[in-house]
Amino acid sequence: MNTHYNHQHHDTLQNRFGLRVAARLSAGAESLPHDIGERLRVARQQALARRKQPVASLRQQTATDVLSHGATATMGFGHDGLGFWGRLASAALVLALAVGLVTINLVQEDGRTMEVADLDAALLTDDLPPEAYADPGFLQYLKSDAGAARTSSR
Repeated sequence: MNTHYNHQHHDTLQNRFGLRVAARLSAGAESLPHDIGERLRVARQQALARRKQPVASLRQQTATDVLSHGATATMGFGHDGLGFWGRLASAALVLALAVGLVTINLVQEDGRTMEVADLDAALLTDDLPPEAYADPGFLQYLKSDAGAARTSSR
């Protein structure tokens, strides 16, 4: 990996040097006669056509495997680049995510259970029978002033 970094650093320095030389040549080409300027322009185009390809195009890979899973297909590139520690870190993150999701589910279930228990306790300790809450007329009674006054006096 260090060799790749040194190679990439060397290419970057070489590209910077080429850009500086091209800028100086372009600045000096304005004072040259027309025929010499045209020959330099043609020489530059030829040099650009022969220059080596950028590093990004050299990194292209072809898929070594095509794996079929039902109606989907997955392309594999052989080595995935993760070593033992990378796989261990990925597994630890997936485990942490699973533990977090289970914890959130348990907390929400506990909250819902407590709400239902509070509602049940309120219904069972009230003077009215639970069937009264199911009656549509009772809801209208509670909304009226008489129902509000009666329930607030308790």
